[in-house]
Amino acid sequence: MLLRLAYLGVTNAFAMLRLLPMSDRDKDVEILALRHQIMVLERQLGTERVRFDASDRGLLAALLHRVPRDVLCKVRLLVRPDTVLRWHRNLVARRHADASRSKRPGRPRTVHSIRALVLRLAGENPGWGYRRLHGELLVLGVKWPPRPCGRS
Repeated sequence: MLLRLAYLGVTNAFAMLRLLPMSDRDKDVEILALRHQIMVLERQLGTERVRFDASDRGLLAALLHRVPRDVLCKVRLLVRPDTVLRWHRNLVARRHADASRSKRPGRPRTVHSIRALVLRLAGENPGWGYRRLHGELLVLGVKWPPRPCGRS
């Protein structure tokens, strides 16, 4: 999906470069032609819905999210403006969720020196359970979870 999104971004960048030498009149003619093609597609589809790939949704959301809502309502699209805005919200939420996700699942690893100390104390005092070990570690100033296995 990421490769397809990059491809669409590059092709659209070249399409924008193609627009630079065009006059406003030529751009208006192209816009009218594209709008007419959309109307023809909608007429042919009838009640069927157009299916967009994730990369298409991402590109449309990135392009159109800055357009004011009243202008977006006037733009001829195959989807409703609310849909485009929802795609953008999902895109932003997914980006933030990916950035905040932990790289390593589960509880963080215990420092090697603390682990060695716990094993030494447990070996020297076989009658001690994890509660007594936890208490001794607290006396020594070592932070250690009271229930390392997650049991109740």
